Amino acid sequence: MRQFVALFLLTGFVVAAEQPGITVDWDKTIARSHTELTIQVCPEPPLRRGYPIHDQLWKALRDMQSNVARIQFWHPYPRLGVAELEPPHDGVTSWDFSLIDPLVLDFVAAAEGRPVMLNLSTPPQWMYRTPLPIPYPRDPDEITWKYLQSTELRDPSLKEIVDYYHRVASWYLKGGFTDELGKWHASGHHLKIAWWEVLNEVEQEHDVTPEQYNAVYDAVVEDLHKLDPGLKFSGLALATPALGAEYIQTFLNPGKHKPGIPLDMFSYHFYAAGDFDETPEMQQRTFFHMADKFMATVHYVESIHRHLSPQTRSFINELGSFSPETSGANQPIPASYWTLSGSMFAYLYPQLVREGVDLIGAAELIDYPGQFAGATLVDWVTGRPNARYWVVKLLRDNFGPGDALVQTGSPSQAVSAQAFVTAKGEKKLLLVNKRDREIALALPLSANSRSRLDYVDPTTGFEPPRSTVLTGNLVTLRPQGVAVVTLQP
Repeated sequence: MRQFVALFLLTGFVVAAEQPGITVDWDKTIARSHTELTIQVCPEPPLRRGYPIHDQLWKALRDMQSNVARIQFWHPYPRLGVAELEPPHDGVTSWDFSLIDPLVLDFVAAAEGRPVMLNLSTPPQWMYRTPLPIPYPRDPDEITWKYLQSTELRDPSLKEIVDYYHRVASWYLKGGFTDELGKWHASGHHLKIAWWEVLNEVEQEHDVTPEQYNAVYDAVVEDLHKLDPGLKFSGLALATPALGAEYIQTFLNPGKHKPGIPLDMFSYHFYAAGDFDETPEMQQRTFFHMADKFMATVHYVESIHRHLSPQTRSFINELGSFSPETSGANQPIPASYWTLSGSMFAYLYPQLVREGVDLIGAAELIDYPGQFAGATLVDWVTGRPNARYWVVKLLRDNFGPGDALVQTGSPSQAVSAQAFVTAKGEKKLLLVNKRDREIALALPLSANSRSRLDYVDPTTGFEPPRSTVLTGNLVTLRPQGVAVVTLQP
């Protein structure tokens, strides 16, 4: 469809032009959504109480109002994620939750009663076989990439690692635990944790075989399920799902587990990243090319999922991007990166909905130079949400489970378009500009339409999505802009 009409630009100018058109068949449903958007939190120093942007960070999580937000404690900060850093010796234990508790409690408080996922993914390193003890920084805020040194547990019966997670879970769910020496440690916590995830990026951080992972998962889940029968569990959290078919096939096969072990959810990750010598102009092509390759992986993974264990939920619990510009002021991340990353997320969203993915977790709440700065959803100095965050919130505020996705056509590969009839009966159109130039489009609206347009683009920066009223049926998307059109009856 091509029309010669007046074009209303977001800048307020009106020009005459012949523009390509988006087509929608509102009567042809192609998929029904059961997908929820949520957020991933990796505990890092800025999230600690007393730090300058502590309040802003937890407010950003609270304002997203997500179900099944995931907090994942991992190995670069041993003191912030490992509750027993030394083995019992000389009649004492080293159990200490003083640095971990504030992070868990602030996380649960920000969820405001919504279900959450807890993942303390790093067992104590002393539980693994190493020639010498592995040191860790005295400063809890110091990053170390050397804490994980071995993948062979010193106790092949798995009792030691199961007991560790039993005590950690008891600390948060049951008010405390009895340690290895028979001493009671009272926490006073009786938190409601909906989901417990067993380890993280198992093919990289823990380097176990699929069979070894299943054994650990079964042992931990069997124990924790007795501790709290209402607890649900997630497994795998694969870093490289494209290479992880054997893990997925083994994990999702009930016959590869002990009888009665629940397979509630499995998870995997995706990050787009450009090469160090790529310009922003190059990155825009790289990101969307990688997104397309990821969707081929998702299609394969979800076909295995549907075949082996269709009742198991799927969770892409880290979805985001990296930037090579991570060294701070000397190599600042360009502003265009944040809108590019946001537009890639929005481009993937309807495709993941169509594949039937249950949960998508934007990754991650806070990062900074030296800690994968390009993955952050907020500014690491001010705590203000960036364009990536606002795109996720724009999607979450407009779309969700129960929506019908209807047949939609775009006249250009540079523009992704998907029309929805929401669970509330509203007609909405998601538009994504994949390029770093303005693109004008005709929309399937009447010439006298006054539909609402909400958008995130280079002009919105660190501000929430802006809204305007369309006075016709044409719109211009700014470079790498994401827009939601809500059609008025």
